[in-house]
Amino acid sequence: MRPTSGITLGGRYQLTDRIAIGGMGEVWKARDKVLGRITAVKILKEEYTGDPNFLRRFRAEAQHTALLNHPGVANVYDYGEEKGSAYLVMELVPGQPLSSILEKEKVLSPERTLRIIAQTAAALSAAHAQGLVHRDVKPGNLMITPTGRVKVTDFGIARLADQVPLTATGQVMGTAQYLAPEQATGQQATGSSDLYSLGIIGYEALAGHRPFTGESQIAIALAQVNDTPPPLPDTVPAPVRALIMCMLSKDPKERPSDATALSEAADALRRKDTRGAVEAVPGLAVFLEEQGVADPSGAETAPLDYDGLRTTHPRTEGIRTDGSPATAALPVTAAQPRTDDAARGPGAAGAAAVGAAGAAAS
Repeated sequence: MRPTSGITLGGRYQLTDRIAIGGMGEVWKARDKVLGRITAVKILKEEYTGDPNFLRRFRAEAQHTALLNHPGVANVYDYGEEKGSAYLVMELVPGQPLSSILEKEKVLSPERTLRIIAQTAAALSAAHAQGLVHRDVKPGNLMITPTGRVKVTDFGIARLADQVPLTATGQVMGTAQYLAPEQATGQQATGSSDLYSLGIIGYEALAGHRPFTGESQIAIALAQVNDTPPPLPDTVPAPVRALIMCMLSKDPKERPSDATALSEAADALRRKDTRGAVEAVPGLAVFLEEQGVADPSGAETAPLDYDGLRTTHPRTEGIRTDGSPATAALPVTAAQPRTDDAARGPGAAGAAAVGAAGAAAS
């Protein structure tokens, strides 16, 4: 079935306007004729609906995503199959994607960037607690409402894209600019991979450009694995620069331990509380020293406006983004210098990145 305006799915969702076209399907605005509300309907391309195994996974992902209950995650209302089509009915989030905001404004303030990081990380924490890793955190999947709230979208779709043949989608690694090094080398994505991708977004918002660019997906994937991010502008407060570089560590163990810790650290920096940020992310101390902040009290922090907006932090006890057991927070001690290998990433993995990116580009 080809989606067109006026078609009704499931006897209740009447399509009105097409919102977007993506690698795996189309998103339509629709009216729920039963409840009278306006929704978003994501309709899969026919090339996927003909695969029974894919449809089975699609249903399972819809069920898992529907279980998420967090103000920072776009709700999934319903799932259906009709006339060879499969579709998800989701919350229609008002506002615009962060990608559009960045395209227009180029650079965001540190305070605004930290707010987006804190809210996105809080939403990811809720997903990670349910065992869901997004795998495709990028500006296009972060909706910003008129009140400045972040809504994360496309959890299930990202996971499914990771499981279909690369040549079938042609776009599984189409967002290599936000891909974590471990994903670029074909390793399993974890919650820490989502935090790395969020770090790329934070860098882009502060600098006006992404840290890694290239003439091809392969070149960008290799840069994610091997290259050190260029320094952020000096106009960005040193503690904020340190947090972004911590998120962009090649080694997942050097990133924030989980999404909740990251959200708390970002909120602390919005309050100009660098010591609180280090308490949430002890490894941040190393990056603060690299940015010239020896005193974790953050005396060098530039003033940041703080409007009192709070972020919901669901504590994920026993869960870490790298899959290891949770440990109690440790007191801040003298930071240990990172090795060159950790700072630069596993160069030997470059060949794997070439293979993965090359397959995706085919």
